[in-house]
Amino acid sequence: MAHAHPDHDHDHHDHHDHDHGHGHGHSHGLGHHHHHAPADMGRAFAIGVALNTVFVAAEVAAGLWSSSLALLADAGHNLSDVLALLLAWGATVLARRAPTGQRTYGLRKGTILASLVNAVMLLVAIGVIVSESVRRLLHPAEIATGVVMLTAGLGIVINTATALLFFRGRGDDLNVRGAFLHMAGDAAVSAAVVVGAVVIAYTGLLWIDPALGLLIAGVIVLGTWGLLRDSVNLAMDAAPAGIDVEAVGDWLRGRPGVQEVHDLHIWAMSTTETALTAHLIRPANGDCDAFLHETCEGLSHRFNIGHATLQVETDATVVCRLAPAEVV
Repeated sequence: MAHAHPDHDHDHHDHHDHDHGHGHGHSHGLGHHHHHAPADMGRAFAIGVALNTVFVAAEVAAGLWSSSLALLADAGHNLSDVLALLLAWGATVLARRAPTGQRTYGLRKGTILASLVNAVMLLVAIGVIVSESVRRLLHPAEIATGVVMLTAGLGIVINTATALLFFRGRGDDLNVRGAFLHMAGDAAVSAAVVVGAVVIAYTGLLWIDPALGLLIAGVIVLGTWGLLRDSVNLAMDAAPAGIDVEAVGDWLRGRPGVQEVHDLHIWAMSTTETALTAHLIRPANGDCDAFLHETCEGLSHRFNIGHATLQVETDATVVCRLAPAEVV
């Protein structure tokens, strides 16, 4: 068996055993180039949570002092982001927990649940922005523009800095992408609040602030929708977006001696790890150990499927009960 754990770099210390007549090949690697993301992100989450918690406190104080409903609403939005960061951070820690007892996959699926909750929280926050913006359009309110500009300006700096912490890992892990989208969206919100405050200070057009709020909400919805869709798909055990199931099946059919592939399943164990199971009909199977090892290595390096379990069947005349396409 080839073992690799998320918090250690054992990928290449492989040994393989084969003790079943029909053959199970196991490769527990995380798949090349993706297995550093969660471990490295701990520091980014810690800094992000600390910075944003301090900023929320400052924004609440400034909002109360300037009687600015916009700043208080933004503080509520930022607080939801702090909770989302804590959620995502906790999920990446859970993903590295070793399997125990009943949870034979460990707590990896927690990362998918966290990214799903994260997307829903973002949409709820957007709902708050939209309802507040509509209310403000109908009933324009005076704001202390100077305090708003300074506080929202600080928000741009903090949110941009936090977003940059997650920039590197955003392509590898859906959770980190969620955190990155949260912070990038917040930086845009803060920028719009500053611009709105400047324009209002010079023109007195109070409707500009809520109009910008609606515009930003639309932009964030577009970004969040994809995150929500991907999270729901992974929670439903769909193959991750970057994996072409047909291409994987074709590659397995093209392996030496393989006559047929059936009962092929590909799903996400976490936001960074992918698993596969398949039955292969391979009558001449004398080199089973080498074949399984090379196939699992190929799946890891070609498709980033690090946890593959293959069942080799040598008698094509015996129909496997899982062979029909409609049988799961």
